[in-house]
Amino acid sequence: MVEAKPSNPNITSVTDLNSDPIHPTQINGKPIPAALHGKRILNSYEDFDKTAGAWSNRKKWTLLTVVALCQTSMNFNAAIYSNAVEPLNEYFGISNARMGMVAFLVPYAFGCELWAPLSEELGRWSVMQTSLLGVNASILICALSPTFGGVTAGRVIGGLSSAGGSVTMGMVADMFDADSQQHAVLWASLWSCLGAVIGSISGGPVQQYLSWRWNFWIQLGFSVVTQAVHFFVAKETRATNMLDKAAERARKRGEDEVYGPNEVVTWGKKWHQRLTKEQLKEAIQVMLRPYYMLFTEPIVGLLSLLSGFADALIFSFFESYGYVFKQWDFSPTQISLALFPLAGSYVLAYFSFFPVVARHARQRRSGKTLEPESRLWWLLFQVILLPLGLLGSAFVASGPPLHWSGIIVFSVLIGMANFSIYYATIDYMVASYGEYSASATGGNGFARDFLAGMCALYTGKMYKNLGIRNSQLVLFGLAAVLCVPVWIFYWHGSWLREKSRFAAELNSKKEGKVNEKNTAIQQDRERRILAQSADSRDV
Repeated sequence: MVEAKPSNPNITSVTDLNSDPIHPTQINGKPIPAALHGKRILNSYEDFDKTAGAWSNRKKWTLLTVVALCQTSMNFNAAIYSNAVEPLNEYFGISNARMGMVAFLVPYAFGCELWAPLSEELGRWSVMQTSLLGVNASILICALSPTFGGVTAGRVIGGLSSAGGSVTMGMVADMFDADSQQHAVLWASLWSCLGAVIGSISGGPVQQYLSWRWNFWIQLGFSVVTQAVHFFVAKETRATNMLDKAAERARKRGEDEVYGPNEVVTWGKKWHQRLTKEQLKEAIQVMLRPYYMLFTEPIVGLLSLLSGFADALIFSFFESYGYVFKQWDFSPTQISLALFPLAGSYVLAYFSFFPVVARHARQRRSGKTLEPESRLWWLLFQVILLPLGLLGSAFVASGPPLHWSGIIVFSVLIGMANFSIYYATIDYMVASYGEYSASATGGNGFARDFLAGMCALYTGKMYKNLGIRNSQLVLFGLAAVLCVPVWIFYWHGSWLREKSRFAAELNSKKEGKVNEKNTAIQQDRERRILAQSADSRDV
């Protein structure tokens, strides 16, 4: 059974077309070639059954899990390297091997924003396969490199090659509309967070019992398996690409009047004619939009800063645990085991959102319209755990005679806060910015990866110069300040959105969308009446 047709801003819809959605003269605001006027142009509203939104829940969640595996693999690669730092320093006689963290995470921040617009044009499947291929090649460079410079180069290539969460969230938007995607975003967010922790848990035994090259061989094994699973199981989800394929199949069956949305745009043009100056300018604007929103939209900027700080804190933990647990003579393997509760905290936070999502679903079914700020409600309570966890950790991490279990307890609070911040800020931005949500969440992802990369530059120096307790107190102060915007946006977010240029554009488009949807419904009703009249005359 085909599901209800959603209002998904990320795919071509009736609002993209002129008055007649079946035989339009414009698509995406651009004129259709005269030779195709009157032809059947597929679109994701009238032909919803040909898009990923019409798939069964089983098929959607199978693909979502495969994509989550890709996200886990990439974040695994980012984190497990931390356990190769000391062996690399010893092997090459250097002291700056931690720069490999920066070399991966900072390009990763930019790489995500480069891959996302490509996936909009070329399709999700091919972009993810290309990304994974680049990642695997970069790991191979690191594993075989005879110099640390080669390792660094491989890490840079790996970061740039990692498509990351921007493409993942795009695929979520392909399959689910804004009101039904919360569980899907929760699932993708969970594995994005778990990937880094799994990497650090695995890294301890590798560091203790194997050479540094095995750190990369293990990354490569995981990544190759991930690419193979994606190759054989994953399917294309981008609506415009799926409609192009559907039109192509229809023409092979003899339906010569059917075309897909991308085919229309490129019809009659050779490859070198498809990239005009106007299109190039538009592509550059799309790629720069996440950075523009990051610095000009208070909601995007401040929540991304909070999310980035929380993620950087986790990567700082991976390094700081070496200083902290050294006081109790922990081995690398024992330090890895101490990270299991952090992984458990993500799962705990994941399930804590289930009642909230269920309550929102009941309210929508009853006809209530929910403001985007409603998605921040549970974060009001969860975000407090971040400064509380840091404050408590500052006073229990001073070493014997205190027991190390106190650090574990407070790490659970920090982990729950980190997951909740990541998920809730993304969910709120998707609800607030509609068709611009990819750029808004792209800014969020950029901040997380960039700040996580920067933490490698200051964590070690901070803990050595200030000591463990003072370092934790500094982080507590920063966390307390960065948590404040959550309450501000919950109570006054609607006012801020009214001042946003992007929100104003969305409101005008929504009004136009309602009018055009009503026109399409009326035209469909008239066609059915005419068809019934014809049938009655035949009888």
